[in-house]
This record gives sequence, structure tokens and C-alpha cells, in this order.
Amino acid sequence: MSDRVTRRNLRVATPEPPVRGHLPYGEPAGTPDRITVTSRHLERGGRPWFPITGEIHYSRLPRERWNEVLGHARAGGLDSVATYVFWAAHEPEPGRFDWTGNLDLRAFTELAAAHGLDVVARLGPWAHGEYRNGGFPDWLLERDLEPRTDDPAYLELVRPLYAQIAAQLQGLTHAEGGPVIGAQVDNELYDQPEHLRTLRTIAEEAGLRVPIWTATGWGSAQVPDTLLPVYGAYAEGFWEDEATEWPAFAPLHFRYSEVRDDLSVGADLREALDGTAATEPTPDDLRPFATCELGGGMHVAYHRRPLVSAEDVANLALAKLGSGSAWQGYYLYAGGTQRTGAQGTEQESQATGYPNDVPALSYDFHAPIGEHGQIRPHHHYLRRQHLWLREEGHRIAAMPAHIGGGGEDPEDLRWAVRSDGRSGYLFLTTYQPPKRPIAEQRGVQFTVRFDDAAVTVPTLPIDVPAGRSLVWPLRYPLTPDLELRSATAQVLTRLADGNGPLVVFAATDGVPVELVLGDGSIVDLPRPPGPDCLIQLEGVRILVLDEASANRLYRLPIAGRDRLVLADAPVYADAGDLVVNPEAPEASIALWPAPEAFAAEDGDLEPPQDQGLWRTWTLRTNDAVPVRLPVAILRAAGPAPKPERGGPMGRLSAPTDYAGAAVVHIDVPDFTGADRALLRVEWTGDAGRAHIRDRFVSDHFWHGRVWDIDLTPHRDAVAEHGVRLELLPWQLEAGVWVDPSVREVDNGVTVASATLLKIGRVRLRAEGAR
Repeated sequence: MSDRVTRRNLRVATPEPPVRGHLPYGEPAGTPDRITVTSRHLERGGRPWFPITGEIHYSRLPRERWNEVLGHARAGGLDSVATYVFWAAHEPEPGRFDWTGNLDLRAFTELAAAHGLDVVARLGPWAHGEYRNGGFPDWLLERDLEPRTDDPAYLELVRPLYAQIAAQLQGLTHAEGGPVIGAQVDNELYDQPEHLRTLRTIAEEAGLRVPIWTATGWGSAQVPDTLLPVYGAYAEGFWEDEATEWPAFAPLHFRYSEVRDDLSVGADLREALDGTAATEPTPDDLRPFATCELGGGMHVAYHRRPLVSAEDVANLALAKLGSGSAWQGYYLYAGGTQRTGAQGTEQESQATGYPNDVPALSYDFHAPIGEHGQIRPHHHYLRRQHLWLREEGHRIAAMPAHIGGGGEDPEDLRWAVRSDGRSGYLFLTTYQPPKRPIAEQRGVQFTVRFDDAAVTVPTLPIDVPAGRSLVWPLRYPLTPDLELRSATAQVLTRLADGNGPLVVFAATDGVPVELVLGDGSIVDLPRPPGPDCLIQLEGVRILVLDEASANRLYRLPIAGRDRLVLADAPVYADAGDLVVNPEAPEASIALWPAPEAFAAEDGDLEPPQDQGLWRTWTLRTNDAVPVRLPVAILRAAGPAPKPERGGPMGRLSAPTDYAGAAVVHIDVPDFTGADRALLRVEWTGDAGRAHIRDRFVSDHFWHGRVWDIDLTPHRDAVAEHGVRLELLPWQLEAGVWVDPSVREVDNGVTVASATLLKIGRVRLRAEGAR
């Protein structure tokens, strides 16, 4: 530790009770599992409730993959999913509605419920979501009416849509014992509060009765009191201009702040449509801080291609928790593929009046679950936060945030406390994205003064490395009789077996773990943090995991009870079984409390090994071996097409002329036996299209990441014809914005590698469960 010491003090008092009964949403007294909304938080079943919601678009996923994606979402710690109902997909012609195939909203909702997930339906009529015309059918825009207003001609078309949605969800609302807890009307509508009010009325008249009604509140939107404003926060934005190195509002999201709004989200479209800009946000102390679009990643446009990292996503989410969020909602949580309709692909584009051209097919968004089911690092990072919220959310939701320090100056110590006046959590961050990092904080120590005592943490000052976000418990009840005064490790979860409770903590790399009990005694760790760092105290055990192990930790319902799972491969629970999606030929799976044995379908298990708490199985499968593939260059790239600009803001347009593209052929061996197969291409260039035979199957605007192409639906065709790539060359002088970390690439096209990734699916059924 350095000689410099940065001590900080903060006084937190018992908060005033939240205001109740003043908002026109929620459920009446006597409703089973009653949901209500106070000025500070939501409540469910009589106690504070902290929802965790992820956006998943059923209509952009193959129906056969819904179960897996929802399973992974639940395993990631979500308790609910939100989904757009795209009008154009469901009513492609006036009066002809389609709810079949992967448009079956009812089936998706029922399947979500089977995984223990609630549902928030984002009803539109206008959705945005990078959909053509914002999800409006073309035929609607051909009529003489004023959409997104109370124009009677427009409302007469909205009523049948809402009636159809209500019919799809009949019997599935929360009051009926179902999973549908909320609905959003329209999206990003900032100047028509009475229209938003009308939309709720129309939906209720159609029979849709839900406890929570929302509208997006960013851009200082005028949201009527009949709707709960929900907010967004993104680390980056494809919608920014190519001259913007980092959106002006983005740094706010990596420090603690009472500001809920984001003036940059949708600002380009607002400027393009009516030339107005959002006004500065105003405080709101009568409605809880609820989010629906914390960036789970970021999409790319042709002109601007952000590179949002897993660390960006996780640290932004944690900063919002430290700022007082009472509802974590992510956009997107699972990527998808743009739909194709009568007019072609249904993506947002300059051709339909948008400022931006986005990929014609890919809507991956670099989400925690990718377009083709890829499980990414932020799925694990966020799960750590969600495990904690699942256990402690009822306490955290009721704790107001107190900003301890830190503003725009990157040298300031950024910290906050959420507290009920007697206990709480201390938040500290030294994280900002690499394009504008902040330094370590040296000699850090805090004193938080509660109503009846003060807690100083750590007992001796420490140095906090750069790039860390920490949450430390203060006066945490380990048991009714034993208090943890402070800890420099994060609470993950707690579970019990026949020997009593187990509380699990996660260490942070570079930060020494200190556990201080209520009497001031410091608990000695028997060994470094890890799966075997187990401490026995009076009436409770403490497990302190290292960061890598914490990222492998799940809590899943297996064989009739919740169990902790440490897994090297992505896993989820399905009907009491453990489903593993191995991406390598070998994976380690450990459980506590463990069943006596597992029976494996489509995989081989070695006999289990018992060590400490854990019973560990080694899973082997021959269907998950990656294969490096030869790449044949059939034609070198010619001159790049001349850059063109279009749309209402004159931004760079996606090329349509591929005459000068490099042509690459890749033969793909048989992948029978794999549950899923992806072709992963590592390349540099400008824009690429993939074809199998004559079918256009994938596209990619190069932005520094690999290009994954799902081969699974084309198994026979790809075996016969392989994959053909058309790759346009990179030309720096065109002015396309990419992240500084990948900007220094040569003009032209390179293909570094092509790999066949075979993902398995192994179902483990417990035998002799205990």
C-alpha cells in the first residue's frame, strides 16, 4: 500500500417510508402475490421486490431455440423477460394476423413461465428495436392518418392489434395466475403524453389487465402519471455520428449519480424526425428508478461500429445499482436475426427514413446470449450480480442511494452507499472503458456512520486497482445472532443443507479479502479464495470464491431443490435436469448439495470425485471438438466501392455493390451429432455477406470481433456446397468509425482463420438425489 491515504466519511440515516397508494398501477389489496409500486421500489407479496429483466425477441429467434435461450436466461439470474410485439410481423396485411411458428406469443409466454420467468410485453404499436418503420406495417404508412397520436383513424387500427395481443395473453396475466406482470405502450415517444395514456386505456378495454404499465422515459419524455417511466443507459451508441469518439452522456453511466435519464438514446432519430433535442432531466422522487434498457451490449451501424466489452456491460449495470436502481432491465439480453418479409429483410435502414444502415440480418447486439446462442463472458459477470439481487434484492430495493463522492473529474474517488439506516452496501468503482480509463485509487478507507454505529472498512487502507467495481456489505446478518460488520468481498448467495446455512462471497482480483465480525474480530482465511476456501463459524459456513470461480457459479433447481453449480461449460436447468452446452471436448461440473449420481444423455461422465463441499464430474463429448478449416480465396478483392451517404442525416450508407468483393469458399465437414454448429471467421475488411448455395444466410459489418455464422439450419446444403463469403475491403479514408483498439488495420481484406465450432447438448439427470 502507498503512503497516500484517502479516507472518506458518509452519514446515512434511516430513510423516510416510501410514499404508497399514489400511483395508478399495481393490484388491489387481497390479490394473491400482490404487486404494487411505491415511490422507491416495487413490492410483491407484501415485501420489496427487485425485478431483473432481459429483452428477448421471440420473433427473431427460431422457435426450436426458445427453450434453450430462456433456460440460459433463467440460469443467468433473470426473473423476467421483456419482448417486443412487432406489429408488421403479426399483421403483414390489413386484418390478417399471424401468431404461428416463431410468432406464437402465447407459446413463448407459456414457455417463459415454465422456466420461472415473468413476462413484460412491449406492445408497440411503434417499437423501434431497429425494425423497419419501427415495426409499423408498410400498409399503415400508406394511409392518410397521423400515427403515434390520438388521430381516430390511427386508433381504429391500433384497437384490433391490441385486441389480438390481449387474446393471445388471455389467462396468462399475473392476476390470472400467469407470468405477464407488465406492459409497455409505444416506445421513445417523448411529446404525446395523452396518446400514451390513451394506449393504456385501449389495451385495458381490450381485456389486458396487468399490474405494471410502463413507457420509456429517456430524452426527458413526457410520461403521464398512468405509466411508470423506465430508463436506459448505454456504454456506446451506434446511432451517434461517425465523428463522435465517445457519446457525451456515456461517462455518466460509469459513476454514481441521481440522474436517471440518458439524453443520447434515440437522439439522432428525434433530431431527424422533428429537429428537436431533449431537455435536461429533472429529479423524480415519487416513482422508483426503473430501467428497461441497460445496454447488454451494442449493435453496429455501417457508419459507426462500437466495441462494447463484457466489462463495460457489467460495470455499467453495477454503477446503476449503486445509483439507486430498483429494477434492472437489459437490452438486449439475447440477440437474434432480423426477420424477412415481403419487402425483404426488416431491418432499420436509410431506405426507410432512418439515419442509419444496420446489418440486413444480424441483430446479435453482442448480447450476453448471442444471436446463435453463444454464451458470452458478460452472461457470467451479470449472473454474479443477479445471484446477489436474488438473495438480497428485497433489502436492497428498499435502500436509498447516498452518493459519497466522485463526479466528472476522473481523479475523484467514486463511491456510494445504499442503506436502510442500520446496514447496507458500499459501492466503489475505478472502472471506465479503455478509450477513457481512470486510474487506481491508493490508500482507500471509508467510514459509514449509521444511526447507531459507525463502520470503517477496510480496517487498514488499501490500494484499489484500476478497472474494478466493488460492492462491500456493511453490518450483514450472517445469522440472527451473528453479524458481519464489514467485508472486502462481494456477497453472491446463500443456501442451506442439513448442516446449516452457507454464505458465498466473491473476492476481487487485486483486492485483499478482509472479513470483520460484529465484535471487531477479523476472520482468518484458511487458504486463498477458491472453491475450497471454507470457513466454519458459529451456526454458519462462509465460502470465499476467487473471481474466476465466481464466474463459473450458478444456482439452479436440480432434482427438486436449489443447488450450487460450478461449471466450465454453459448450463441451465430444464424440468429438474441439468443441461450442459459444451463447447470443448471436456468440461468439469461440480455441485453442492450433490446428488449421488448423474445419468448422461449424449455425453460420457467419469466417476465423481468428492472434495470439500463439492462433488465433481468430468464430462466428455466427441461432438464439441472445434475444427480449423481451410480457406480458399476464389477471387481477390478489387477496388472498394465509392463511399456514399444517405438518409436524413447524410451518414455513410451500407454498400450494395459487391462486384469488387473478395470471394472466399470454405468447405465444411459433417457435423452430425452436434446440437449446433457455427462457422467462426476471423477477418478484417469492411462488410461481408455469407451464402450457402444461393441463399443469403448472414452478414457482418467488420468491427473487430469474429463473425459467427449459424450452419445448423443448413446442414445438408452446407455439406454439399460449403459456404461462400463475399468480403468488401476496408478503406480507412471512407471514414467509418471503429473502436480505437482495432482501428490500425491495413486497407483491403484478410481472412486469418475459419473454425467450425460444434456445440453439444448433454442432459444430466440426477439419480439418488439428496
